[in-house]
Amino acid sequence: MKKCFEKHAVNSPSVFKRTESKKLTFHQSIQKEAVNQVINKKVNFIDLGQKDYKETWEYQEELFAKTVSRKIENRNLIVSDQKPTDNYLLFVEHPHVYTLGKSGELSHLLLDENGLDEKKATFYKINRGGDITYHGPGQLVGYPILDLDNFFTDIHKYLRFLEEAIILTLAEYGIDAGRISGLTGVWLDHEAQVNPRKICALGVKSSRWVTMHGFAFNVNADIAYFGNIIPCGISDKAVTSLHLELGVRVDEEEVKEKVKKHIAQLFEMELVEKK
Repeated sequence: MKKCFEKHAVNSPSVFKRTESKKLTFHQSIQKEAVNQVINKKVNFIDLGQKDYKETWEYQEELFAKTVSRKIENRNLIVSDQKPTDNYLLFVEHPHVYTLGKSGELSHLLLDENGLDEKKATFYKINRGGDITYHGPGQLVGYPILDLDNFFTDIHKYLRFLEEAIILTLAEYGIDAGRISGLTGVWLDHEAQVNPRKICALGVKSSRWVTMHGFAFNVNADIAYFGNIIPCGISDKAVTSLHLELGVRVDEEEVKEKVKKHIAQLFEMELVEKK
C-alpha cells in the first residue's frame, strides 16, 4: 500500500511588486484596487483519460497555483496592465482509490492496509472539503479549476451548478434526480426519501475564489467498492450508478459530452479543447 499522501493548501506569497519608477495617477490608484477587470470565460477542457490519483492531484495543484499567482500579480497592476486568469475543466477516470477530505473521519475507511492491497486500491488524505469517497473505473470525475471572479463569487451557487449539470444529464436518460436539504451531491428518490441513493458526490477546495477538486459521477462504476467505506460519512443512505438504474452499461463518452454541455451552459463558459 502506498503511504497516505497529504498536501497542504497553496499559500503563494505576494512576490509581484510595482516598481517605484512608475507613478500612478489618482484614477489609476483606484483602478489598481480592482482585481480581474479582464474577465475570461474561456475554459481549457482537458480529458486526461485514466490517470493515477496522485499525479492528477499534483497537476490540479500546479494549475491552481498558477491561477492564484496570476490573481496576486493582477492585484498589484492597474486594470490596463492586468492579464486574464486561466480556467480549466479536467475530466479523468482513476484506478481504485479512496480519498478522505479535511473534515472526514479515518474510521469511515473500513479497510486496513492488507484490505486495500487485496482490493488493489490506494488511499490518500487530501485538502478538499467533505468526508471519504471512492474513485474508480467507470466513474466520471470532473475537476473544475476556475477563477470564480470570471463567473460569480458564490461557492454555494458554484456547488449547485455542478449538481445541476449532473441532474440535467440524468434527465436526458429519463432519470429524475435532485438534491436533499443539508447534503451535497445528486440523489435519486430525493423527494420521498424512502430509499435515497447518491449517484454523484461533490468535494471542493477554494482559495481567493479559485476552485479545485470537484465531482464524481457514477456511470458504470462498481458500486461494491463503496461497501468498504461509509460514503461521505453517511451510513443510512445508499449509492447507485447510471448503469444500475438503467440496467445496461452506458456509453461513457456520450455521458461526458452531455455533462460538458450542461456545465458550459450553466456557467456561460466557452470550452476550448486541449490535448
